[in-house]
Amino acid sequence: MKYSYLLIFFFSLSGFCQKTKQLTEGQKSPKASLESVSWIAGHWKGEAFGGITEEIWSPPLGNSMMFVFKLVAEGKIQFYEIGHIQENKETLILQLKHFDGNLKGWENKEETVNFKLVKIEKNIVYFEGFTIERINDSEINLYVLIKNEDGTKKEEKFNYKRV
Repeated sequence: MKYSYLLIFFFSLSGFCQKTKQLTEGQKSPKASLESVSWIAGHWKGEAFGGITEEIWSPPLGNSMMFVFKLVAEGKIQFYEIGHIQENKETLILQLKHFDGNLKGWENKEETVNFKLVKIEKNIVYFEGFTIERINDSEINLYVLIKNEDGTKKEEKFNYKRV
């Protein structure tokens, strides 16, 4: 009986151990440059949402690192993302747009999904609701806070291996 309470306690704690972070009210993004996240550059593949995921990140150039993302499930493109991490006002911001398999945008023409920088550590960068963690030179994890249809949020983990 005692062990089942401990298991419930640890499993309930694991739900609160999220890798994504948020800025507190009034907190500003810290100073940062692209050099501190240049380790993200590369071609990465993984599995999520019942399919194969792929991300390609460019090295820093022109105050940004651009990326493209693709999800293929059941042999078909489910959606794409295009975006960048950009140096802006002595800090970083991650911005992206979503597209369906026929490149029709999800967001309005002028809108982007924005993730402000929360903090950077040696092998991990925290944006609001989007974290990138370097495991080693050939593996990274991405953690994304995704809103469910009922309005609740859930953290999704994407594990990628370098191609």
